[in-house]
Amino acid sequence: MREPDAVAAALSAAFLDGPWTTPALTDRGRRAVGRPRARWVGQLAARVLERFPRPPSDAPRALDAFVRGCAPYAAARAAAARAGEPLRVAHLATATTRMGRNRSRAPELDTVADLAGFLGLEVGQLEWFADVRRFQVRAGGSALHHYRARWVAKRGAPRLLEVPRPRLKAVQREVLHEVLDRLEVHDAAHGFVAGRSALTGAWDHVLARTVVRFDLEGFFASVPASAVYRCFRSTGYPEPVAHLLTGLVTHVTPLRDLRAVPDGGSPEERFRLRRNLSRAHLPQGAPTSPALANLCARGLDRRLAGLARAVGATYTRYADDLTFSSTTGLHPARLRRAVEAVVVDEGFTLNRGKTRVRGAGSRQLVTGLVVNERPNVPREEFDRLKAVLHNCVQHGPGTQDRDGHPDFRAHLLARVSRVEHVNPAKGRRLRRSFEQIRW
Repeated sequence: MREPDAVAAALSAAFLDGPWTTPALTDRGRRAVGRPRARWVGQLAARVLERFPRPPSDAPRALDAFVRGCAPYAAARAAAARAGEPLRVAHLATATTRMGRNRSRAPELDTVADLAGFLGLEVGQLEWFADVRRFQVRAGGSALHHYRARWVAKRGAPRLLEVPRPRLKAVQREVLHEVLDRLEVHDAAHGFVAGRSALTGAWDHVLARTVVRFDLEGFFASVPASAVYRCFRSTGYPEPVAHLLTGLVTHVTPLRDLRAVPDGGSPEERFRLRRNLSRAHLPQGAPTSPALANLCARGLDRRLAGLARAVGATYTRYADDLTFSSTTGLHPARLRRAVEAVVVDEGFTLNRGKTRVRGAGSRQLVTGLVVNERPNVPREEFDRLKAVLHNCVQHGPGTQDRDGHPDFRAHLLARVSRVEHVNPAKGRRLRRSFEQIRW
């Protein structure tokens, strides 16, 4: 990390604190450094105006970085050091950042104080939750950590659930409902999007001749904080606001949790998992992560949808599940090479062990639903649920909760509702059995 440069920051603030012309910038810059005749300030002002035709009020850090690296400033700083009179701040302006062009319905938040007030926090509390300097990564005990971590074993590499503690979760839910839900995702995204679901994603692939499914490896952890920051900046939020918003919704996994990774997956998969978790990423378990993953995958969706059009196919994505289908047929090997090239270029990794190709003569599954003729729940899933409900009625629900669900009633109700959503007739039959259970 570069050391702070107070003089460059003072010059940037001075430039933003008034009219955007070379003479005005020169006057304010000379006042900032206390050198009323410094020619290099005029040269610097001219370079700034050339680089930024309009005042970057929403990007003070970008202006600061440009000033630091600008030749007139570097030369003046070196000359002043040789003369034994280093540059100093004589006057500090208090320019206010402003939100850039807002193309969405997201609330306008110009300053850190605006963001804190919007979330019902003090500025100090906001900075504590955002933890942009990642103090919690170095904290030894768990009392200071905002997340509880739990490893889940599965086929392949294990999954790390990072669940925010109640206060941070409440703040993240506010960001989700008041900011993220107002931003548009690509039409191909069907997971975690209002008005879309596994069913809407499945309908796009009904009666296909060929269905090809791909899977993204470690989807949430693959989204870095830099992508999240760009998402907030593209919405129009000034750099300081976008910086803190990014801190609120990303996390760096502490070393103690990385060391506890259980067995599973290839060495390459485990290496990529640890690498992604050790940098700021979207934590799986935070309420904001699914929406942000969709927003950060807009480029991926746009390019894969274009690829699908080029080969006469349909493309949808449900979280980390990519599906292509065609009524005229596809060349799976060629499609896979093209998809993997796009996926890698967008910063993700294709799970090579989970590619599935299904023709019209076999059962075609999309988002867990059979789509050969119309979206439907797989027969074995319906039969298992039907048997569980029957046994709950006959022998009591306690005999069927083999996985120890904390709320088995809610678990069963969710499964029944899923069938009702996909196939109302079958769902009604299951609902009648569910209502006969004695809780």
